[in-house]
Amino acid sequence: MEVKTGSHIEKNIKEATAGPKKFGTFQGVFTPTTLTILGVIMYLREGWVVGNAGLMGAILIILLASGITFFTSLSMSSITTNIRIKAGGAFSIISQSLGLEAGGAIGIPLFLAQTIAVTLYIFGFREGWLWIFNDHSPLIIDLVSFALIFGVAYISTDFAFKIQYIILAIIFLSLISVGLAFIEHPAITDFQLFGKYPGSPENRFQGTNFWLVFAVYFPAVTGVMAGANMSGDLKDPRFSIPRGTLSAVIICTVIYIGMAILLAMLGTPDELVSNYNILIDKAFWSPIVIAGLLGATFSSALSSLVGAPRILYALGANKILFKNEMLSHTDQKGEPKNALYLTSIIVLLSLLLRDLNAIAPLLTMFFLITYAMINVVVLIEQGLSQVSFRPTFKVPIIIPLLGSIGCFFAMFIINATVSFISVGLVVAAYILLMRRRFANDVGDSRSGLFNALAEWSAKMVNKLPVAEERSWQPNMIVPAQNIADVVRSYKILFSLANPKGSIKILGFAPKERREIMTKRLLEVRNHFMQAEISSIHTVVEGTDFLSGMIASMQAMRATFFRPNTIFLSLTDEHSNDELYFDLLSQSKKLGYGAYLYIPYKKIGLGLESTLNLWIKAEHIINMDKKKPSHFNLSLLTAYILRRNWKASLSINIMLNGKEDKDQMEFHVQRLYRLSRLPISIPHRYWEGGLESIIQSGTRSDLNITYMLPEKMEIAKLRSISDKMESSFLFTFDSGIENAFA
Repeated sequence: MEVKTGSHIEKNIKEATAGPKKFGTFQGVFTPTTLTILGVIMYLREGWVVGNAGLMGAILIILLASGITFFTSLSMSSITTNIRIKAGGAFSIISQSLGLEAGGAIGIPLFLAQTIAVTLYIFGFREGWLWIFNDHSPLIIDLVSFALIFGVAYISTDFAFKIQYIILAIIFLSLISVGLAFIEHPAITDFQLFGKYPGSPENRFQGTNFWLVFAVYFPAVTGVMAGANMSGDLKDPRFSIPRGTLSAVIICTVIYIGMAILLAMLGTPDELVSNYNILIDKAFWSPIVIAGLLGATFSSALSSLVGAPRILYALGANKILFKNEMLSHTDQKGEPKNALYLTSIIVLLSLLLRDLNAIAPLLTMFFLITYAMINVVVLIEQGLSQVSFRPTFKVPIIIPLLGSIGCFFAMFIINATVSFISVGLVVAAYILLMRRRFANDVGDSRSGLFNALAEWSAKMVNKLPVAEERSWQPNMIVPAQNIADVVRSYKILFSLANPKGSIKILGFAPKERREIMTKRLLEVRNHFMQAEISSIHTVVEGTDFLSGMIASMQAMRATFFRPNTIFLSLTDEHSNDELYFDLLSQSKKLGYGAYLYIPYKKIGLGLESTLNLWIKAEHIINMDKKKPSHFNLSLLTAYILRRNWKASLSINIMLNGKEDKDQMEFHVQRLYRLSRLPISIPHRYWEGGLESIIQSGTRSDLNITYMLPEKMEIAKLRSISDKMESSFLFTFDSGIENAFA
């Protein structure tokens, strides 16, 4: 019988309560990043780079390529010390700054690129294997390699990282073997500093240039996200990602430069450009170099197969894709097994295609777009100067600027056509995801960005001459003593505000009804927002409607995005008529235009297909050549509704019997010309005012006319609407509107 001691009990408790294993800086970030950077290009193509570009040219290419990824690593380090980064690496970084739509638009192609990269690394492993065993079946090598990589990743991420320790040791020994090559091969001291770019065996040495050589080399440094992809599995991502990534980039850059110097001293330019296996041939012990080559490609494939499911898991957890619950499921060890299965299926299918050369450049572009967006995120965050951006690892703003420029520069240098295609695919994904309307519980920086732009615009506008006439749009205050005041006017408010106007709903309620009023107005406001109409709401506590409205209107005049029009809607109840009369009388003094809407209770706005605009002939004759009087708001409103409804509009001119009809036609044509009304809009003449033509039979879905507040009789206006069996919209100019502007 086993006796359980205290230590046994403590061990059992730890095992029972242990969660998914978290990784530190060296195991979780530095090792996978280093092994992904030190890959097949170092072993098989760096000699070709030196042979074409010369030693100094090769070092310049290495520094330029590494500089781009180093700036990106600095930017990533800065942003990861400012946010609580979650699973998904770059996806999480971009989502928390630019929204889930942008994160998904980058995350989906990044996942695919990371997944297909597994296949490309397996192909590289196969080429190294065939160099040793040239009689083996390529397909069998690929499938066995994939099975081994999948088996390691399936067991656990911890096991995969422990395997990478062995590979890291093999690569280190292979570098020593290359360094000891001079024991058997005398060093070349008169090496070429600047190359002649003879080309490659594939193009029969017909020549190349600096940028083509750069394009061949650049994929060597695109492994800087290998550690960041593990963000959800790190003990302290804020600490590990900056230190692990930056140290890996610096050390690998030094290794690449050191390798370039060794290669320049090991072979002549002709040998370097014609023999891709020069490192293997001239190493002190060739087998360890071959093992390093195989280990580098194997570890890169393993890192990608471990990292890609993490991105897929994060996409599923944020409901970006399909079957999100399945994709975001993890086992007891915290491993995203379902995401691993789907990733592996994609890898297996791509292995069976046998040739991915056509899409390989596209994958590099997806990596570069991801790096560029990380730089853009930091550039935006720093540019906004918001107090929320307080990274513990600070970088000058020139760093993300150079990083983003460098990434886009590298894209178009490598392949301009594929760059445009990749950018187009990302933009298309973003547009599709925008339609999903994701709710991000954490929030992002987009509102801050647009708020900063608005503040900058406000400062610029304040420096410019006032031009309210040219920039006029109906920005309306809608007072509401109950929810019905807004709901019954929803369609006409939408038609007036669409597409560039705005609606500010100002509720009035006693203390006991304030909460319910706020909730109901929020629902209405959300309907406007879903229809792409700018809308805000608030509730004023109190019962004195008139004084509350006047105080609110005075206060709103001090705001930058200030309203310019009051919208009032009459109901069957007459209790507010006197209040509305007083409010309309005060509106022009306070600098506001006004609408008084009288819906015809039987049909409302009808079919929204016909409009009548009523204008007095005397006001057309006496209008100033630069600015008409009284009917500016009516004319502008008729234009807006005609456009939004795609309705037919008629201009109705009310005569008083004293006008000369020939002279009247001249004035009407001048009205058309100065107000830029289409000549296709018909106009008609009517004797008398509205009261005298009620029985004319000229009905429409909405009649628009204007009124002077001091001559307004609300009871008479109600009567006109009832007798003409049509809804009416009466307008009151503030003096700011100008239909001729």
